[in-house]
Order: sequence, then structure tokens, then C-alpha cells
Amino acid sequence: VFLVDVSGSMGGTSIRQAREPLEMAVKRLKPEDRFNIITFSNGFDMFHTAPVQATPGAIADAVRRIRKLEADGGTEMAPALARALESGYETEDGARVRQVIFITDGAVGNEAALFRQIRQQLGNQRLFTVGIGSAPNRHFMREAARWGRGTYTAIQSPSDVDGPLKTLFSAME
Repeated sequence: VFLVDVSGSMGGTSIRQAREPLEMAVKRLKPEDRFNIITFSNGFDMFHTAPVQATPGAIADAVRRIRKLEADGGTEMAPALARALESGYETEDGARVRQVIFITDGAVGNEAALFRQIRQQLGNQRLFTVGIGSAPNRHFMREAARWGRGTYTAIQSPSDVDGPLKTLFSAME
């Protein structure tokens, strides 16, 4: 599950920096993978009601939608994070590891509540964080990844995407 911040703080360069890793990640999915994308600002929006098979058509549709993402509004992370970590649509056979990739600049004021939410909802999933921009909230991003048994990846400039993402994708795969 890709959880993507599209709040106003992600405007300009940051939203462009968020689109690129998201598109790269979706294009790397294998046919046996399932995925969903949840965007959030004042509320949240899901591309699908539950994760879908990574078919060529689903990937192409996701890429079209990713390219249209715009930043606007406030930052209400908790409801979107709750939905992303919801265990109601776990894999049927338990053979897959469910992973949440959280892409944000980390502009939050309720860190303690979000850390508590991650600890309470994570279960067997993993949470990876991707910090966007020149000044993401590194403390939040690192701690969220630590509590989520994942890793933190920083993307500080548009030219700084490939290396960090390859490391992230290798860790996830």
C-alpha cells in the first residue's frame, strides 16, 4: 500500500518529487503483487477499495493517476494511516508480507499520537517511510520507520531519486 501526502505543504517541487518514486515503485510491481494507493490531505482518497492485482492495466491506470496528483489542503495523516494499516484485507494465504510505503514531507504536529497508532495497528506489516524535500521531519520519518520495522529513505532533491530508491526497493524485495 502506497500512502502519499498530497497536502499543501507538498506543493511545488515536493509533489513532483513524490510522483517520481511512486511511479517507479508501481512500475516495479510483479504480476503476483497486489497494491493500492491512498492519498491524503484534509481527508483521504483510495485508488481502489482494496489492493488489486498488479496487472499491466492496473499499473497503467495507476501511473495515469499518479501523474495527475496535485498538492492542496491540510495534513490529516491519522485517518489515512489507519486505513493503510487496516488489517481487514490481509493476504488470504499469509504467504506475502504486507508493506506500507509512506511518502511525505512529514509536516506533522501530532507525532506521539501517530507513533502510538503505528505501534497499535502495525501487526505483521512493515512500514517504510520516504521523506520528500529539503527539510522533511526526519525525527518523525525515522521513528515511524523504526516502529514500523522498515527503513527511512530521504529524497532531498529531484536529482537525488535513483540511488535512495534502489536501496529502498532492494530492502522491500
